[in-house]
Amino acid sequence: MPRPVWSGAITFGLVTIAVKVVPATEGHGIAFHQYHRTDMARVRVKKVCSIDGETLSADQIGRGFETPDGDTVEITDDELDALPLPAAKAIEIAGFVPAASVDPLRIGEGYYLESGAETAAKPYVLLRRALERTAKVAVARFAWHGRERLGLLRVKDDVLVLHAMKWPDEIRSPKELVPDEVPLDEREVAAAVSLVEAMPATDPSSFTDAYREALERVITAKADGAETAAPPEREPETGAEVLDLMSALEQSLERTGAGTGGSEGGATVHELPRRSGRGSRGTGKRRASGS
Repeated sequence: MPRPVWSGAITFGLVTIAVKVVPATEGHGIAFHQYHRTDMARVRVKKVCSIDGETLSADQIGRGFETPDGDTVEITDDELDALPLPAAKAIEIAGFVPAASVDPLRIGEGYYLESGAETAAKPYVLLRRALERTAKVAVARFAWHGRERLGLLRVKDDVLVLHAMKWPDEIRSPKELVPDEVPLDEREVAAAVSLVEAMPATDPSSFTDAYREALERVITAKADGAETAAPPEREPETGAEVLDLMSALEQSLERTGAGTGGSEGGATVHELPRRSGRGSRGTGKRRASGS
C-alpha cells in the first residue's frame, strides 16, 4: 500500500475521526519521453517568456487569469490565501444521501481512509456501520491543493473511501445528444432484451489491458536486443454487412446460442415473435438500422 498523501480528520457532527488518506488506485500506463534521435538525449521543456525569449526561473513566474478581452489579471498567493476554504485537514460531513441517488458521472478519484490513531478506531467503525445500515453515503466538503472540493464517503470492504466529486455545474447536459424519436417494433425490443439476457455476465475485475501487455513485450524485446514479433493477422470479417436491425439481433442471438436453444450460463431465452410477411427476407426489402 502506498504512503498516505494527506492526514486530517473527518468531522461528523461533534465527532472527530482522525484519518490518513491513501490513494486507492494506481496507474499502469506506460509513459514515453521525447528524445533527440541523433544522440538519444532527452528533450527538456523550458519556460520561456513569449516576448523577449528569456528562460525564466520559478521565482520569476507569477500566476494570472486572462480575461475575455485579452487582459491578464495577476493573482497573488496572499489573495488566494485570503479566500474562504473549509478548515484545513478536515473532511466536513454535510449530510447523507441514498447511494443510488448519486450520478456516477460526478464521482471522481478514490482514496482509502485509514484510521489515523488508536482512539479513532471506534468512531471510524461507528461511521462505517451507520453508512452500511442506512445504505447511504456521506457528502462532505474539504480543502485539497488550495481549492474547495466536494466529496463522497462510502464503504468498500470494511474501509471508508473518499471520492472527489464534480460540482453540479461541471456536468454537461446531454440533452442535445438525445436521438430523435424513432418507431420501434415490439419484436425488436423483445429481441434486444433476449440478447442482453443471453450474453454472459462479465466481471470487470477479470479484464486485463491487452494493449499495455503487448507494448511491454515490445519494450522488453527491444531492450534485450531481440526482434519484435510481427503483429498477428486479424481474422477476416465473415458475412456481409447486416443492414436490417431485426436480422442483426437474430444473428447476434444465434451466435450466443440463444437463437437455437443452446444458451449457456442460465440465461432466460424469450420466444421471438414470428416475422410477418411484410418486411421479411423473402420480399427483398431491408430496413436500415440507423446505426
